[in-house]
Amino acid sequence: MRVAIAGAGKVGRSIAGELLGHDHDVLLIDEDPSNFRADLEGAVWLQGDACEISTLEEARLPTCQVMIAATGDDKVNLVISLLSKTEYGVPRVVARVNHPKNEWLFNEAWGVDVAVSTPRMLSALVEEAVSVGDIVRLMEFEQGAANLVEITLPPTAPVVGNPVGDVSLPADTALVTIVRDGRVIVPSSDDPLEAGDELLFVTSAAAEQELQELFSPHSH
Repeated sequence: MRVAIAGAGKVGRSIAGELLGHDHDVLLIDEDPSNFRADLEGAVWLQGDACEISTLEEARLPTCQVMIAATGDDKVNLVISLLSKTEYGVPRVVARVNHPKNEWLFNEAWGVDVAVSTPRMLSALVEEAVSVGDIVRLMEFEQGAANLVEITLPPTAPVVGNPVGDVSLPADTALVTIVRDGRVIVPSSDDPLEAGDELLFVTSAAAEQELQELFSPHSH
């Protein structure tokens, strides 16, 4: 997957490092050459203003599956998102929100598919675009004692069609939310699971592999 990241500050580089570790093609765009670091081996660097059409042309944005607007300026991130979606049709636009009071602006009208405010969730949501059946760790609690993880249920999962209450979860694991067709469902024991459901669990790191096997044993 080819991913463009606008903003090569601490957040942008953190996301780039994680995506490079998952073998994605990463392009970092930044005006400041001092942000370009040799330690991100495999990344492609482009010096320029990501709000400028000429820079986005040079970035070959139509060949990107994902644009991440990760600068420290919300106005800049909105402009980048809008251009990426409307001018270049990038399938998935993920934008960093720096100030919570601006969060209401980060929506489809501005070309934003997903708005998030922490680097860990930014990279996780990018991964989610290609990870049906794979566990995506969104957040860590208590120094890693518990994690918030997401798994998108593939059609082949044996639990599809079963009510939540009939699924025997691993120890120290709770299903907290089902996201289906853009709706957030607080699961009850009678709710049947459907292919394509995004399931969010709070679980221990030790239980993640078991969770993967239970919900997507044939994903790899």
